[in-house]
Amino acid sequence: MLDTTLQAIAEPRRRVILGLVLDRELSAGEIASHFDVTRPAISQHLAVLSAARLVTVRRHGARRLYRARREGLRELRAYLDQFWDERLGLLKKAAEAEEQRTQRRDA
Repeated sequence: MLDTTLQAIAEPRRRVILGLVLDRELSAGEIASHFDVTRPAISQHLAVLSAARLVTVRRHGARRLYRARREGLRELRAYLDQFWDERLGLLKKAAEAEEQRTQRRDA
């Protein structure tokens, strides 16, 4: 599922859409009004975000309302945090090793 999520947010417009629906529900038309693309194009972006479980869709009459799915974003955040924690740990070890080499050389 993570691959699907990463592919979904790789497209810049989808990241903007997520920002728009992060704290509120918007219809596809309201979302489309923020872009210079067709409504069908926005509908395709919303379908990708929905398939990746990054947005929820709720019907209200004839309209579909979209909102960011916090759980999907948390899963992505957990992955990224793990990635950076590992990399920062390696960077810290490298910096400490370099500091020890410098101290031995200067002693």
